[in-house]
Amino acid sequence: MRIVPYLVFGGNAREAIQFYADVLDGRIEGILTFGDNPFPGMPEEAENRVMHAQLTVGDSALFFSDTYPGQDHRPGNQVAVTLLVDTVEEAERIYTALAEGAQEIALPLQQTDWSPAYAQVTDKFGVPFQINTVPADQA
Repeated sequence: MRIVPYLVFGGNAREAIQFYADVLDGRIEGILTFGDNPFPGMPEEAENRVMHAQLTVGDSALFFSDTYPGQDHRPGNQVAVTLLVDTVEEAERIYTALAEGAQEIALPLQQTDWSPAYAQVTDKFGVPFQINTVPADQA
């Protein structure tokens, strides 16, 4: 079994996918738009919205989509994406990128009892992240 976080956006999923691909050194596996599989009566503004996309990071994945036009979208904190990294340097790099324009920094990057570099940040898209450094010899 795999558990894959599915992130839903209100029309800016394509921008978010590229941002996370850059920040997390990920590989965009594909982007399917609503226009690629048109539904009867689909509004024109839906055509370029993301119906489904996948970003692969290491051996993990994130799924993405946009809402259908008119569908309610409220970014929230029901799901946090936890990033387990090997080094403080990698934690610093990711934290710096996610913190730029962040909606909230609940806990700045810092040493904790369980991690040499841990942070909680809600990025510019409203997605909550936890960055947790777990050195390879402790994984």
